[in-house]
Amino acid sequence: MATESLRKDHDLIEKVVKAMEVTLQLLKSGKKIPESILMPTVDFSKNFTDVCHHGKEEESFFPALAQSGMPTNMGPIAVMLMEHEITRKIAIKMEQSAKDYLASGSPDELISDISQYIEHMSQHLWKENNRLFMMAEMRLSGVSDKVNAGLDDVEQKKLAQLGKSRSDYESLVQNLQQDLSKIN
Repeated sequence: MATESLRKDHDLIEKVVKAMEVTLQLLKSGKKIPESILMPTVDFSKNFTDVCHHGKEEESFFPALAQSGMPTNMGPIAVMLMEHEITRKIAIKMEQSAKDYLASGSPDELISDISQYIEHMSQHLWKENNRLFMMAEMRLSGVSDKVNAGLDDVEQKKLAQLGKSRSDYESLVQNLQQDLSKIN
């Protein structure tokens, strides 16, 4: 499947979104969320989701779809590119509100930004999983090995630039889930 690598990313991203939902409920109930949970969440959102995953889509997947005849200036690719920009902006806001929360203890902005991120990413992932990837599988079925190789190359390059590996982010997600379960 031409979307196999991206689907694996989505599984990881969805786990972080679920962890953010738990974080959001804890914040709303007045629980203190430590830096050891907030900053890895921000790191994942800014670096894995945006730099690595969106980088794979923008530098490899979308160009492959364009080569197959899918327009880039309108339709699904244009919408996804616009949504990637929204994701970036929310993640930047969330980073600042997390820092402000850690300094002040006031959760209001952080609650707003996490809520916005959850809503946006949930809708975005649904569109990709249930619309774009289905179209892509039909269009790219004859070149899926080439597409996956391109996605893997971009992932390796992006993660190397971050000084991280995929297993670093997989561990981050696992630790995040475990750490959240300890807050009561």
